[in-house]
Amino acid sequence: MSLYIRDNDVDALAKQVQQVIKAPNKTEAVRIALRNELERARQAIPLKERIKQIQDDVRAMGSDDPSFDMKKFTDEQWDGI
Repeated sequence: MSLYIRDNDVDALAKQVQQVIKAPNKTEAVRIALRNELERARQAIPLKERIKQIQDDVRAMGSDDPSFDMKKFTDEQWDGI
């Protein structure tokens, strides 16, 4: 069964993928692209989990030091340049 794509933009993208990956035809190019996208989606870490990891990392750093003087620290950093 051959692949017929009605949308001109999608057809052009399929042709570009075919050329770039040197697939023998558009059907194979689309098959490879879809398999790769499925694998990428399965391996992606959801945003909620990424945010949770960042929040956990920040909490692990401990609380702020109320005596820390950011202005003084920044000025000292600039003096070294």
